[in-house]
Amino acid sequence: MTDARFTVEGGPALVISGRGPRPRAVELVGSRARASAVMTGRGTTWRATIALRAARWGGPQLPLPTGDYELRIDAGDAVDVSESAPVALVQLGTLRASLAGWTVTIGPPIDPAYDSGEGQDALERRYAGRVGTLENAVFFESFYGRNAGCNPLAIDRELARVAPAVTRYWSVVDLSVAVPDGAVAVVEGSPEWWRARGAARLLVVNDWLRRRFVRRPGQVVVQTWHGTPLKRLALHRPGFDPRRWAAVVRESRRWNVLLAQNPYGARILSKAYAFLTRPVWIEGYPRNDVLTTGDAEATRAALGVSASDRVVLYAPTWRDDRREMVDFVDPVQLAHDLDAVVLVRGHSRTLLPGKDAEGPRVVDVTGFPDTSALLLAADALVTDYSSVMFDFSVTGKPMFFLVPDLEHFRGELRGFYFDLAEHAPGPVVRSQDELVAAFAAHDPAVHEERYRLWRARFNARDDGHAAERVVARILDQGFVER
Repeated sequence: MTDARFTVEGGPALVISGRGPRPRAVELVGSRARASAVMTGRGTTWRATIALRAARWGGPQLPLPTGDYELRIDAGDAVDVSESAPVALVQLGTLRASLAGWTVTIGPPIDPAYDSGEGQDALERRYAGRVGTLENAVFFESFYGRNAGCNPLAIDRELARVAPAVTRYWSVVDLSVAVPDGAVAVVEGSPEWWRARGAARLLVVNDWLRRRFVRRPGQVVVQTWHGTPLKRLALHRPGFDPRRWAAVVRESRRWNVLLAQNPYGARILSKAYAFLTRPVWIEGYPRNDVLTTGDAEATRAALGVSASDRVVLYAPTWRDDRREMVDFVDPVQLAHDLDAVVLVRGHSRTLLPGKDAEGPRVVDVTGFPDTSALLLAADALVTDYSSVMFDFSVTGKPMFFLVPDLEHFRGELRGFYFDLAEHAPGPVVRSQDELVAAFAAHDPAVHEERYRLWRARFNARDDGHAAERVVARILDQGFVER
């Protein structure tokens, strides 16, 4: 027999207890994280205490990400617990969790009174009608709070350096998202989140604002976006949809400033989002500063990769017709064939529905907080239509383009702004076998001129000082005060 309870003694934990000899192991296993129990007791009873926290990539212990976890009890030959599932109990604290059968569901730490449509409507009304002075603060959000990275992270670091008096809030989906030192995490949908978003003088985001955001008088929104586009987006996507058109225009009217990596990106983004009469800052991407000034050693160490290992980063974009990452690569076989460590990086939109790839010399880094650090650590990039190609080229390292669905993506899903095969600064291949052959035959001189033209077009401002320039403009224009 087993029973279960949640406790917050020493931090949020799930305690499983039972009668009989102690099981060999007890674990909570989720798609992106797992936690093992500390086992106590011998003889007639046993107890397994699972701290609902985990540390990844050498970072701090943080609450487990929201989602469903399988409760696994490895009984060995000593005890059979299969006929008596633990009972359901709930504990509110720094997270919410419930136990049903052998599944533990962990939710964000929001009071249930607010975690409903009615509760969120009440919070929205409270803060939408808020009056009073704005706070000398910045509200940061990256990829809808799924991480604290990209251009907002680089701007945060520079702002903390030159204007430490400014309060920095970070929107996060839950407290498993690590925020920069000195910043304040606010969980999406919580009263603190609504207050911070409505009170901060400046918002720095890299994707759409949500939940019917309306700028208060005096608030400024800097939209950094999250990549120079190859694939068509917003108003340029195939097919005319009046609802999409209205949503795009409504969204772009919330922005005061748009950041672009290069003149090409500025032209595309301003047209695709009908952002034609307000300022576009062409300053390079702050997230790419680390590619010229950073050191890959710390990232490799966090990933368990040695300085002598060859590292290949596989980073495909997401598809409109599927939720999870594409399966065009067998990462275990690729690691074997290339004699390399393969880092698998799914798009942020595949973070929640997907699960980590596993295998010898394979590291799934979809949940790694900072893509730029991964680009710095990699010796070569394999991608398809992802804007990561415009960032990795800052390094000058080899790129390979694996595009098995080129016709489908170009003709049916999105379409492109230019012919990738004609301009790609590296081999364009259609299968994993072709990819392995391209690595074996790679000669940098073959694509040297294309690479030079590519960098001149897309990376002229990626000089390691983009964050300095952006933050200087933010301060010069009085968006926040030192």
